[in-house]
Amino acid sequence: MLTRKDFQTLKKKCFLILSFTLFFYTSVTLNNSAAAKIYVDIDSPFFKSIPIAICDLNNMSLSPTKQVNWGSTVSEGIKKDLSLTGIFNILSKKSFLEDKDSITAVAVGKIRFPDWTAIGADYLLKGNLIRNDQEIIADAYLFDVIRGELIFNKKYRAAADKIKDISRAIASDIMLVLINDAGDFHTKIAFVFKKGLKSDIYSVSYDGSDIKNITNHQSILMAPCWSPDGNWLAFTSFKRGRPEIYLRNLKNGTEKRIASFAGLNLCGSFSPDGRKLLLTLSKDGNEEIYTVEMNTWKLQRLTNNYAIDVSPSWSPDGKKIVFVSNRSGSPQIYTMDNDGNNVKRITYRGNYNSSPSWSPRGDRIVYEGLVNNKYQIFSIDAEGNNPMQLTFESANNESPSWSPSGRQIVYVSRKSSKSRILIMNSNGSNQRVLYEQYNKLAMPSWSERFK
Repeated sequence: MLTRKDFQTLKKKCFLILSFTLFFYTSVTLNNSAAAKIYVDIDSPFFKSIPIAICDLNNMSLSPTKQVNWGSTVSEGIKKDLSLTGIFNILSKKSFLEDKDSITAVAVGKIRFPDWTAIGADYLLKGNLIRNDQEIIADAYLFDVIRGELIFNKKYRAAADKIKDISRAIASDIMLVLINDAGDFHTKIAFVFKKGLKSDIYSVSYDGSDIKNITNHQSILMAPCWSPDGNWLAFTSFKRGRPEIYLRNLKNGTEKRIASFAGLNLCGSFSPDGRKLLLTLSKDGNEEIYTVEMNTWKLQRLTNNYAIDVSPSWSPDGKKIVFVSNRSGSPQIYTMDNDGNNVKRITYRGNYNSSPSWSPRGDRIVYEGLVNNKYQIFSIDAEGNNPMQLTFESANNESPSWSPSGRQIVYVSRKSSKSRILIMNSNGSNQRVLYEQYNKLAMPSWSERFK
């Protein structure tokens, strides 16, 4: 068994990470005149990306700005959003065979489906768009090319300056009807951004846009976590010289200290119903895991062990908690019931595994593990079986967090002086850079979907 001194690396790692270191609500209304459901099994080991052809919406704008091809703008936005998911193969417009007149047709009887099967399309999106000075109105038609059938026809409306929201709404509906999931488009990722010797928490949208500064503590900050409704952000801050847990109202910007005990006060995660928050406190002389009720501020201690227990995260049903402990001699991943009973070790490979996060789908737990002196991202099922390494590059890949769909993972990758926030699919594929800086980036946390 390692001593407390040996295990200080777990705490030091959290501090070193930082020492070196919402969505605009718009009403989009729609009408559904047809909606067939076709659920593609994207979880099959034989799944290949879904080939889809997306035509420019027919531009019928009536405003003085009609010289802008708003139909093309909306279509390009749909393509961008769908490509970010790693699920779709967006076919190039250069491959389209339909002539100029036929490509504007939206009626089943006027579409030459063999022209689309010939280029490998399974699905086809067409539509019309009108933009005037007040609003955008779009009609979208999604077709099953193989069957030659209309899957859905929907009408979308938004304010004239919210054209991106039209694209996103259509992309979400394509996802919903094909894979029974609206995607992670309406989400944000909070992360720690270090400038010089001080840091604060920022957020970025799913597509890498809309970077916002959330806090102004200019101190060491760590472990941001979103409430399920997206209205609150909890985090640990050294603003007053020692680690304390704060709760920030994201609507009005007010903050409240909710844990300021002697010793460590480290933020965990909110329960799925938002009623409790997991904490790691050392107020009784040892790092243990607690819950605090958000209405009464009542504490409940969950672990009671001579070892150090940290980094707790809820299961999606709220019945289990995953956490890190050195009770076996090195930092490993454990699960327990939400009352602290039935503790079970689930990682056995490697001598340093930490930062667990439970998938919203309930089937996998993602974490970071030390391999050849580099941190890499792994996942394992909730029973401790079928471990899978997801990253392999010669960088430190740390702090994984699941998307609300459970189909994507965000994490930080550090190499030399550059930090990058990346998103990948749950199997490690389709890695893309969300945000990068020569400043220190750390501890990303994925929000729930904003409504």
